[in-house]
Amino acid sequence: MSLLTPDLGLLFWMLVAFGIVFFVLAKYGWPVIVGMVEERSNFINNSVKSAQEANLRLAQMKELSEEIMAKAREEQMQMLQEAGKTRDAIVADAKNQARREADKVMENALLSIEKKKQEAMREMQQQIAILSIDIAEKVLRKELADQQEQKQLVDKLIEEAF
Repeated sequence: MSLLTPDLGLLFWMLVAFGIVFFVLAKYGWPVIVGMVEERSNFINNSVKSAQEANLRLAQMKELSEEIMAKAREEQMQMLQEAGKTRDAIVADAKNQARREADKVMENALLSIEKKKQEAMREMQQQIAILSIDIAEKVLRKELADQQEQKQLVDKLIEEAF
């Protein structure tokens, strides 16, 4: 049974060896290990803080970008509305100007037509007068072929004049 139960001397030297190892570890090992664990813990905490700050900044940037996009859309809509109003104003001005030009052209055309009409009327009157004189001359020549008829016509005209 001695194999299963340790001897008192062995137990003593095991305790002494354990104490020395424990003392060395407590003096030199544990502070290094604890320092490394604390350093790692600080690094992790700093990383978590940095990540939280980055998330916060990212959220702020996202809000800012959404505000900027909203402003840009609003400005774009305003610009489109202004462009539409400007286009409508330009079209209306062009229509008004075209209408005025058409009215002016129409008025000039009517005046020109009236002038041409009056000229044609004068020319027709002159033609009619010339033709009337020619016809009257031919009729008078035929009727006044003899002297007796000429004398009667002159007397008749004198009576009608007075």
